[in-house]
This record gives sequence, C-alpha cells and structure tokens, in this order.
Amino acid sequence: QVQLVESGGGLVQAGGSLTLSCIASGRTFNNYAMGWFRQAPGKEREFVAAITWSGGNKDYADSVKGRFTISRDNAKNTLYLQMNSLKPEDTAGYYCAARNVRYTNWSSRWSSDYDYWGQGTQVTVSS
Repeated sequence: QVQLVESGGGLVQAGGSLTLSCIASGRTFNNYAMGWFRQAPGKEREFVAAITWSGGNKDYADSVKGRFTISRDNAKNTLYLQMNSLKPEDTAGYYCAARNVRYTNWSSRWSSDYDYWGQGTQVTVSS
C-alpha cells in the first residue's frame, strides 16, 4: 500500500503558474504509475495527466496539453505537476493517484484504474 499527500495548491491569477507535488510513502515509489486528476464543484473528476513508472511516457488531457507538465523524481518519491498559463477553468481540487504496475509500461486516463489516491489540493485561478 502507498500513501499519497499533495501540496502546492493555492490562489493564482490567470496566466500565472503553480507547481503541485505529491509525496508517496509506504512502498517503493518506482513500482507505481501515477496520474493527476481534478474535480471542480458540481463536476465529475477528470483526467489531467499520467506518467509511467520510469517517467518515460507521459499523457495529457487536451485541455492542458502545452501548459501543464507532469514529472517524477523516483529518488525523492515525488510526483509533480507544473502548471503554466493557468486559466479560470483550471480551478478545481487536484488529486494524485497511483497504481502498482511492477515496472510495466502502463498508464491510464481512467480514474477507476488507479488504486490509491491523495486527499487533494485546491487550485483557484482568478480572472
């Protein structure tokens, strides 16, 4: 089992930047594929970005492609989401998720595919 804790959220003006972090503990971090999801009030949770255990493959939702960058540092057990050119529609709670993939080259856009979740960090973008 792995425990996930997100941080780095906050209030930012449109056009600004934030970097979210997700620190994992409990198991070997590099066994896990990771994802970022977000959920705005009254909306379903949606995919933002995903990364394989090695960091070699990354996937992004069309809405964030070119603005957000997912990365990981396996030595620090940490997942990142660099968010640039933020828009008011990016306002949401952001959640990291993990699935033990035992070094297979796997990632997914589906929240139901992930086994472990953090409690989230709020990002608010003002216009």
